[in-house]
Amino acid sequence: MAPDRGRNDRLLELGFSAIGFVAMILIGRHLINKMSEASDPDHEKKEQTRLKSAAILRRLDDAPKNENHQRDYDRASREDLELSQYEQAVLQDLVFPEDIPVSFEDIGGLSHVIEELRESVIYPLTMPDLYATSSSLLSAPSGVLLYGPPGCGKTMLAKALAHESGACFINLHISTLTEKWFGDSNKLVNAVFSLARKLEPTIVFIDEIDAVLGTRRSGEHEASGMVKAEFMTHWDGLASSNRHGRPQRIMILGATNRIGDIDEAILRRMPKKFPVNLPNMSQRLKILRILLQDVKTDPAFDLEHLARVTAGMSGSELKEACRDAAMTPVREMIQAQRQSGQRMDQIRPGLVRGLRTDDFWSAKSSHKSAKKSASRGDGDWKTDSEVSDGVSSSDPSEALIDAKENIT
Repeated sequence: MAPDRGRNDRLLELGFSAIGFVAMILIGRHLINKMSEASDPDHEKKEQTRLKSAAILRRLDDAPKNENHQRDYDRASREDLELSQYEQAVLQDLVFPEDIPVSFEDIGGLSHVIEELRESVIYPLTMPDLYATSSSLLSAPSGVLLYGPPGCGKTMLAKALAHESGACFINLHISTLTEKWFGDSNKLVNAVFSLARKLEPTIVFIDEIDAVLGTRRSGEHEASGMVKAEFMTHWDGLASSNRHGRPQRIMILGATNRIGDIDEAILRRMPKKFPVNLPNMSQRLKILRILLQDVKTDPAFDLEHLARVTAGMSGSELKEACRDAAMTPVREMIQAQRQSGQRMDQIRPGLVRGLRTDDFWSAKSSHKSAKKSASRGDGDWKTDSEVSDGVSSSDPSEALIDAKENIT
């Protein structure tokens, strides 16, 4: 009995020693983790990014499916995806369609570009079975470039594409790819493509792409050259098949007004290029109708004349001109209210007169248009709008001034 009792005591001591040893290991690991977290200045930022990423993935799972675009594939819950810290950082640039109040119907004068985007980009990307049965050549392109002068609707097209495509849309910011630690930018570029594969179909949008993927030069900083090389290396793999034997549904969408500054290797990876030029007469008419559809206008308001004399103006300039002109009736009502000695809160909106054609030639509107035209060099972007509209001047302010003289 005594030997058995001694053996049991030794076994019990060994058991307690093992438990104590395991407890010491766990406590030591916990203390080491706490010390590393305390010494990491970015720990709080990383934790916030992790929580935001989890919320984004949950929202992706809760988002209603588009029957026309999403019915061709089934996938596991995105909330169960395991993301690295770099993928979590890129996920913060994900844009939800319901957060963008812009659709293709809100864009005037670019119907030809919109239709081609639907046929060659959206449908092959979101409905691969419809195109794969015909030919592998009908798959979505690996890259699409929108180029043209500033203010002509390139970014607005991208917003509408994010709203209506039915694909995950990552609006990749330049700041997302820049890190203070050497090599982290390369890991972030890698995370862009690895995350896109997990969320496919995916569209990665890069505004002002020339600033990120510009022409490589001999005196360029090493880190910048490495980022471009990493980007092109992963981009070349976009056409490879996934585990189901289908082409990966990932597309890079870029926008620029300096296409000559983009590296030739990048341009080769963007086979679809859509010029978004200054609007012609019919396009300006469509843009003005959309901009003024909710504005009270005078019965004598001449929209066609306004579209004709604004030759050379971009869509953005037309919007600002409409904004300035729409302020004229409101400004007159405010001045009349002040002269009568009445309070401003007693103004009745229904008494504001309708917009007139000559409101577009007020001194303020002409000054702003002239300033914008002067900032844009003559001859940088040539379209047939000036010739087809019969306006020889490329300065929209000059056209507006001439029209004012004809009216008066």
